[in-house]
Amino acid sequence: MWNELISNHALLSGLAAWLLAQLLKPPLEYLRKGVWNWGYLLSAGGMPSSHSALMVGTTVGIALHVGFDSPVFAIAVAATMIVIYDAAGVRREAGRHAEKINVLIEELLSGHPISEEELREVLGHTPLEVTGGVFLGIVVGILYWMYIG
Repeated sequence: MWNELISNHALLSGLAAWLLAQLLKPPLEYLRKGVWNWGYLLSAGGMPSSHSALMVGTTVGIALHVGFDSPVFAIAVAATMIVIYDAAGVRREAGRHAEKINVLIEELLSGHPISEEELREVLGHTPLEVTGGVFLGIVVGILYWMYIG
């Protein structure tokens, strides 16, 4: 079983893209805001989208190992499209709602907070963050296939 997992090049391509995306988040956030936030190593949201990188890296790995005409590749593309739509659409909008609710609570309850716990606002990704993840997934998928797979 372990030998099969470590020889699954499509899986490893996607995981490499995900890991690289997570590792890039703190330095890119530092360049953007001038503050190191190591919490981005383990969080959703931020640049680049690790969800997009994982799915695209896996999908590219599948395409390069079993072919673009494979039904497995077709399923991978469909799943990737759903994840990207969710990352940039549904989760991003949920983050906007959390941001507005936090402002409302702060305004309505200033001085008498019921709870100091705020809703998490960075849930999804901007289109640029998703594009960054897609690009990273493509590059890692191709490089993995060229040099390791």
